[in-house]
Amino acid sequence: MNTLYITGAGVSAASGIPTFRGEDGYWTIGSKNYTPMEMATRAMYENNPKEFLAWYYHRFATYRNHGPNEVHHWLSDKNLITQNIDGLDGKAGNINYIAIHGRLDQMTLFHHQGDEVIPQTTPWDNVDESRLHDSLLELFKIENHQPLLSQSFKPFVLLFDEYYTELYRISEAQQRMAAADKIVFIGTSFSVNITQMALDIARNYDIPIEVVDPEPAHVMHPNVSYKKMTALEYIQQQG
Repeated sequence: MNTLYITGAGVSAASGIPTFRGEDGYWTIGSKNYTPMEMATRAMYENNPKEFLAWYYHRFATYRNHGPNEVHHWLSDKNLITQNIDGLDGKAGNINYIAIHGRLDQMTLFHHQGDEVIPQTTPWDNVDESRLHDSLLELFKIENHQPLLSQSFKPFVLLFDEYYTELYRISEAQQRMAAADKIVFIGTSFSVNITQMALDIARNYDIPIEVVDPEPAHVMHPNVSYKKMTALEYIQQQG
């Protein structure tokens, strides 16, 4: 059976990585509080790269050395699309998973969306936390607080005001969805576009789905089963 697993932040919570919309996602600039949905934008990167990179570093890069948990290891030989950028599925040994929102350990040249670029390793260990803002601007080659196309670097991550391109293997992801005999959603709130896309494909191709979450979101699908449990409880049940 060709089962496709689509995972969200709930899978990495057991590795000590907070879910995206948790309290530490918020950020204060001056006297104004910004939500994760306001910080994680191309507009913020372009207009205030210093604060964008500092937020990104605190929100994601400080967790870069965390290791995979039992769920990642269980998924290591599975057909997998993850919304997470933490790279833990790769660390667990899954060599062909799709990181549909990008990867924390990589960056690309700043480019127009859709242009072909090659992700490269981000040298996070070169960051000097004692002078965090300046160090990050240097690392990403941003001068005068203004990222330049084809010169500066941008974290390899899909931001809220960007769209899925082939850089994120979107066509391959859609093909995997359409070819699946079953789609299992684990630890996702269904608040991002990729889960809605998967649901649409599942409905169009009459593919049964499972929703695994302690508080599963209700989804509109004629053939859905809910597993009200954590990802860890689910894989233990699967054996």
